[in-house]
Amino acid sequence: MTEVTLFFREFARARRETGAIAPSSPALASALTRYVIPSPGRARTLLEVGPGTGAVTRRLRSEMGPLDTLDLVEANSRFAALLRRRYAHDARVRLLTGLVQEHRLGSYDTIVCTVPFANFDAATVEDIFGRLLGALRPGGTLSFFAYARLPLLHLALAGGKDRLRARSARTVVARTLERHRFRTETVLGNLPPARVHHLAPVAPALVRSP
Repeated sequence: MTEVTLFFREFARARRETGAIAPSSPALASALTRYVIPSPGRARTLLEVGPGTGAVTRRLRSEMGPLDTLDLVEANSRFAALLRRRYAHDARVRLLTGLVQEHRLGSYDTIVCTVPFANFDAATVEDIFGRLLGALRPGGTLSFFAYARLPLLHLALAGGKDRLRARSARTVVARTLERHRFRTETVLGNLPPARVHHLAPVAPALVRSP
């Protein structure tokens, strides 16, 4: 079974969990990994949440040096099996199966997340963002994407309870972007077009002594 065939099969079988409509294009992978900054002589730690069939993973590995490490967190057992076979020979890559909420994360210089936030309830979205932003080292970045215009279409077509859940999740995403986003870029060369958001931790406010 080819990688693309597996992806579409899993999308048809469990589209809410898979989230993405098609594997990430090279243009989207490039945007998501834009802040994997070279750092010769220093080990960098990378995390990818929801690698799927590995379209973005390949780009991340191409940016890695011999001292760098990459953690992959994949909830889909079939995607995880594919990734395990593909990267079993690379000691720099560690695969964690299950939901990101189930794992104790390390500290990372760069996090790329492709989980379908639009499919989750507000509490789950807030939990995931909190865990990922909390796992960033000072100066680290979190990058994730959303399909352009599709969230609004999803809201229009959703039933009452699903619409309320989707609106609540969008509110959490918007609040997170307002606090942490430093750049958004539109990627037209993807099916469908996507917006990539780049976030950074916010330093705690200094408490002035009286």
